[in-house]
Amino acid sequence: MNNLLKMNFFISLFLLLISCSTSSVNETKNIEIQTGDSVAKIVSVKTSGNENNYSFSVGVLSSETGCNQYADWWEVVSVEGKLIYRRILAHSHIDEQPFVRSGGNVDITKDQLVIVRVHMNNSGFSTLGFRGSVSSGFSEFKTEESFASELATQAPLPTGCAF
Repeated sequence: MNNLLKMNFFISLFLLLISCSTSSVNETKNIEIQTGDSVAKIVSVKTSGNENNYSFSVGVLSSETGCNQYADWWEVVSVEGKLIYRRILAHSHIDEQPFVRSGGNVDITKDQLVIVRVHMNNSGFSTLGFRGSVSSGFSEFKTEESFASELATQAPLPTGCAF
């Protein structure tokens, strides 16, 4: 089975599974990623840790084809558009959709509102992210296409793609 068929199968299976469950504050069940589109979205955000030292576990669903098209980072951004934390993703996740990656130390307070979003190496930031705080939880949120677009060139940035 080629990678494209595998990705379609896993996305379909995921959609079926989440349509049979209830959604939580930190997850969404309306996932619309078409194969071939160069898009990604955050599908879950979970946090742990203590104030000014949180870890985030972020679920990403993306239309990946390999190093030519993959989600290369997710990040935590203030509502004003300042980069707080960026988790670099060093390789594509063709056979693992959606996937969850953790990162931290995220220096925020428990009540600080932040936006979690994902970036694709060939199409830029997704407008489909999550917004919230550690204390109140996170929910799906759509940003303006131009929101904090200058962060695309701010370090840290990926240095390559392993596979």
